[in-house]
Amino acid sequence: MDLAALLAPLSGALVGLVLGLIGGGGSILAVPLLVYVVGVTPTHVALGTSALAVALTALVNLIPHARAGRVKWQCALVFTVSGMIGAWAGSSVAKVVDGQQLLVLFGLLMLVIGGTMLFGRAGGGNAEIRLSSATASRLLPRLIPIGFGVGVLSGFFSIGGGFLIVPGLMLATGMPLAFAGATSLVAVFAFGATTATNYAISGLVDWQLAALFILGGAIGGGIGVFVGRWMSGHKNALRYVFSAVVISVGIWIVWRGLGALM
Repeated sequence: MDLAALLAPLSGALVGLVLGLIGGGGSILAVPLLVYVVGVTPTHVALGTSALAVALTALVNLIPHARAGRVKWQCALVFTVSGMIGAWAGSSVAKVVDGQQLLVLFGLLMLVIGGTMLFGRAGGGNAEIRLSSATASRLLPRLIPIGFGVGVLSGFFSIGGGFLIVPGLMLATGMPLAFAGATSLVAVFAFGATTATNYAISGLVDWQLAALFILGGAIGGGIGVFVGRWMSGHKNALRYVFSAVVISVGIWIVWRGLGALM
């Protein structure tokens, strides 16, 4: 068996495990795992493949939230359409940026994400908020630009962007964290699919490795959810440990990337 075909599902399982344990942030590990563990080259193929894997993983996770009625579809639609335009723009720019420079920027992003994960997000908010003719004048001027900006970053770095989408939705609408988390999956799927399509047009998606990565992610996610329930009283500790891992990996990627550029 080809080594990459073995390492891809194992890497996906690690991402899925993290997602199951702490409920988010694990997809930030997809690109470094594909580049440094699976050995995907060039960097742009890793970015395109990661975007596809993140999109399909979000779609799978969206289904139970939608059935439970936690998705604010009208807000999600406006935010997502605006963000898809941004994701296409961001991924188009990323395709012409040098691969090593992209990795350095990605490492810096990991440092930011790791830092923000050290602090829990506040709850509260209006659970009844919805986009309607009565609220459009207040919500649309927030949803459209915030959605576009988040989409640009999501497309440029080929990440789900949930760590940006969730607070973005809360800022734009005032919806509670639980609804923002569920609604964000619509945008994560759409942004990832848009980015993956842009890369696929240029032949920068490894479909076989993406399928293996997603398969591993599904298995790891199931294990993570089971273990997460068992360790429900230690979610904060798990988040702190993971944030430390993200920061450490980010520092290593920046150091390695800068070394390659010099």
